[in-house]
Amino acid sequence: MHTALVVVTVLAALMAGLSGTVLLLRVRWIVQALQEYGVPGSWWTWLGLAKTAGAVGLLVGLFVPVIGLLAGTGLVLYFTGAAITVARARAYAHIPFPLVYAAPVVGALVLAHAA
Repeated sequence: MHTALVVVTVLAALMAGLSGTVLLLRVRWIVQALQEYGVPGSWWTWLGLAKTAGAVGLLVGLFVPVIGLLAGTGLVLYFTGAAITVARARAYAHIPFPLVYAAPVVGALVLAHAA
């Protein structure tokens, strides 16, 4: 296993896990943003769980690659959907945030494919 793959995957998992945890804890700044974007409150727990499950899946993927591939793909789709949601809300200055979270996930997928 390559060091770069492990480092990037752990970074991606930490970022996704932190993002999911912040949402599950209903931290004020994330709740305000979701309300601004028009995301229904009934979705918040499921969205937080999806991100934390993706983070766990990335870590498991270091040992069971197909799980990492599925988790990474799910997270990339999640953060792409988040960027679209932000764009639809016309909060254009916020579009980079989901893309920043997606970037290490994409990097982990690319490194896993190259390994």
